[in-house]
Amino acid sequence: MNANVLVKGLGRTACVLLVGVLAACGTATVVKPSGGGSATSGTSTTPRTSVPKPGQTAVVRRGDTLYALARIHNITPGDLAAWNGLSQPYTIYPGQALRLYPGGAGSTAATRPISGGSTTTTPSTAAPVATATPVNSGIGWRWPAEGALVGRFVAGETTKQGIDIAGSSGQAVRAAGPGVVVYSGAGLVGYGELIIIKHNDQWLSAYGHNRKRLVNEGQSVRAGDQIAEMGRTGTSRDMLHFEIRYNGKPVDPLLYLPRK
Repeated sequence: MNANVLVKGLGRTACVLLVGVLAACGTATVVKPSGGGSATSGTSTTPRTSVPKPGQTAVVRRGDTLYALARIHNITPGDLAAWNGLSQPYTIYPGQALRLYPGGAGSTAATRPISGGSTTTTPSTAAPVATATPVNSGIGWRWPAEGALVGRFVAGETTKQGIDIAGSSGQAVRAAGPGVVVYSGAGLVGYGELIIIKHNDQWLSAYGHNRKRLVNEGQSVRAGDQIAEMGRTGTSRDMLHFEIRYNGKPVDPLLYLPRK
């Protein structure tokens, strides 16, 4: 899946997505709303310099894009991306909390001019999120579906930010942990019918390519509850694309799921 970005505070359940999921999927793009929403700012311009807001965050909602949020908060898109460890295409998720200030030496970004004389920033080389010693999530993760593993996570590769589990049409897709559904829809190119669950302020999980979604935004689920039926929306075979994200960054689900 092509995805690069999740979460602090649920905010409204209406949130935004822009991701290209799966190696088998195409590049994802942000789906902008046709009407109002916080992503609009027709008369505003991209700021040339950033005005950091120490201690403040912005929670992503439906219709938001990184560029729109940058304009609203008077921050360059490059700085906002760098401060949150995001790389192009600057994917953000529903419920994700974006930091509006630099986080220290590890977040330092170098500015460079772009067309029109404005500036943007590029993050310094980002270390992969997944490591040999995974962060303790405190969540009793379980496998979201039965089937063969046909795609693995590769740190730093935008097309492989989760795992792919092959199965059959209509097969049960289950919540990998308890939480609240923060997105249930098909507005994301490449993900097909997608569900995102917020487990706590730091952890989210995403379930793509479903045939049918069985839960709505704002609904609470328990680990093991069926949330969808497996399908092939956005891919060429019946399969589930599954991601786990920590503070908006993808991590290797195999480091957290129980061994088979």
